[in-house]
Amino acid sequence: MSCASFVKLTTLSPHWIGNNPFSSRRGGSSPLTATRRVSLPIRATSYSDELVQTAKTIASPGRGILAIDESNATCGKRLASIGLDNTEVNRQAYRQLLLTTPGLGEYISGAILFEETLYQSTTDGKKFVDCLCEQKIVPGIKVDKGLVPLPGSNNESLCQGLDGLASRSAEYYKQGARFAKWRTVVSIPCGPSALAVKEAAWGLARYAAISQDNGLVPIVEPEILLDGDHPIERTLEVAEKVWSEVFFYLAQNNVLFEGILLKPSMVTPGAEHKEKASPETIAKHTLTVLRRRVPPAVPGIMFLSGGQSEVEATLNLNAMNQSPNPWHVSFSYARALQNSVLRTWQGRPENVEAAQKSLLVRAKANSLAQLGRYSAEGENEEARKGMFVKGYTY
Repeated sequence: MSCASFVKLTTLSPHWIGNNPFSSRRGGSSPLTATRRVSLPIRATSYSDELVQTAKTIASPGRGILAIDESNATCGKRLASIGLDNTEVNRQAYRQLLLTTPGLGEYISGAILFEETLYQSTTDGKKFVDCLCEQKIVPGIKVDKGLVPLPGSNNESLCQGLDGLASRSAEYYKQGARFAKWRTVVSIPCGPSALAVKEAAWGLARYAAISQDNGLVPIVEPEILLDGDHPIERTLEVAEKVWSEVFFYLAQNNVLFEGILLKPSMVTPGAEHKEKASPETIAKHTLTVLRRRVPPAVPGIMFLSGGQSEVEATLNLNAMNQSPNPWHVSFSYARALQNSVLRTWQGRPENVEAAQKSLLVRAKANSLAQLGRYSAEGENEEARKGMFVKGYTY
């Protein structure tokens, strides 16, 4: 799937590049008198052009990502909130409601699916993947296998799923998926430890390289959890460290930056902090970290909502788009797009049309926020309710 070419460089530096040892001086000669050839690998993949085009399509003006990749267990919790049992029939009915919403492609460029959904069809027999493609929405797939305890850490987690990822990714591509998602988390109350940060960054980098080798644009998601009572300055400090490590290891794994998307959490105070930050303050701190740590080669920053209310997530995104950015700054929301939809649907067939209109309202609001034109005027109280859950898992 991939090959490497080599560039020969002549350098006057006395040191080796990368992991090679320092050169030694002999006979007291100056290091400037010696020249040396260094080979730097440049990775290429047969999917490079397609990856770049897919990433650009997802990062298109006024559009973002609908995340409906909750595991069956998490989807069951959503269904239980409106009194429905966690059955495949009910999960299929809910996802059909979302994915067949007329006009959704005007505001949504990509949809992240759970594996079950990628292979499902509507009750009329039409594949969900085809429903998305007809609206020019790129199908995506969650590929990680969830969080497990990280041995030797301060009660922290690691994300599993690298075993067999290449073969699974190849099958997902055949089924129609063109991008992937891998979510790992960092907890500020638990440190975070250097071990946890490195594990998160390395796992994301390996996943990204494997995804690109199999034609899938990797969404890189290092989520810094909202849990805690820390100030926004502490979140900024941790975000700088985490994103620095992530891009270091992405480069080490020869990941094509033009063929990825970043899905970070916004830089906010901890959910239990005594003072709430304004959208302008959150935008300022978040954009500060982005400018310091994210190369402009990355085409899109697709923020997660992370338990913010529907209105909060949209206001914060809007504040970040009040001036031009080097990247497409947009959304990849789950709860912040779905909460009102669930409340409207209530599992009743007669409510499907109203629920789909509710989805369009939220999708359009975030589309306007991506363009920097959103106003919260007229938003209802339900949309203003926070959705933070301590220790939330997918």
